[in-house]
Amino acid sequence: MAQENASSPFDFMTTQDKISIRYGVWPCGIGAARGRVLILNGRTEFMEKYDETITDLNRRGFDVYSFDWRGQGLSTRLLSDRHKGYIRTYDDYLKDLELFVGQIVKPKTRSHLIVLAHSMGAHIALRFLHDHPEVFDQAVLVSPMIDILPSPIVRPIARFVTRRKIKGGLDSAYVFNSGGYNSREMSFKGNRFTSDPVRFMDQKKEIEKNPDLALGGLTYGWLEATFESIDILKKSGYAGQIKIPVLIVSAGSDKVIAVKAQKNICSAMANCQYIVISNARHEILKETDSIRSNFWDAFDRFTEH
Repeated sequence: MAQENASSPFDFMTTQDKISIRYGVWPCGIGAARGRVLILNGRTEFMEKYDETITDLNRRGFDVYSFDWRGQGLSTRLLSDRHKGYIRTYDDYLKDLELFVGQIVKPKTRSHLIVLAHSMGAHIALRFLHDHPEVFDQAVLVSPMIDILPSPIVRPIARFVTRRKIKGGLDSAYVFNSGGYNSREMSFKGNRFTSDPVRFMDQKKEIEKNPDLALGGLTYGWLEATFESIDILKKSGYAGQIKIPVLIVSAGSDKVIAVKAQKNICSAMANCQYIVISNARHEILKETDSIRSNFWDAFDRFTEH
């Protein structure tokens, strides 16, 4: 499919199951790039949310690649209600990532390749690193979603309820107390994602420009697929088979996912560094200047080669 216009970084590819995946390529524009970075974003996110991060990487001499996961952004939505967060299995995410790397990233150049992944994207990245150890040279995982619920008490209850709902044929139903995207509910006060009021608004502003980017709450199908993928990631010996250098950056004030699980999986990997930014919330790359500076210092030290 043709690009949106001659100057647009965006294009589309089609998967074997006829899903349209929107992707983007941002060359650094300073001659020979020092490497390439593939950004994998989190649930509900889309490429425009990472404009500042892409600019930061370009300035460092990296060509940047990214795409919208199926079911979000401007890639094909999987249910008639486009606000429902749904996936049948994480294997579909992994196949899309494999296709994107094979068709778009690999043919361009053989220079150093880094994956920079956030939350759900980091979870998928870990599974991809396990299955395809030859693709990436380094991985930087930001607030990786190793387990989705911080509370060990809530976890088994959520799994039990989810299984019951799936058996009842409610895989495409919103989970309890969840619903479609509502901009009026996007309030900075009390949010769990960032302490920066300006960057907090970035996602909302992009959705105002293009409402098709909006994604709402979880479905039981997404939750069941996520629990199944978490089980795979936590299998004994699984993480130990990931050999490439990995940097995990945790948010010390994360109230979205389990931070302890991030440290545990890093300990299980053969070549993993682990740091915590103590006052950061879940979306480290959308945090205040001082927190982002801490992140980029760690990123620069790790990627020096």
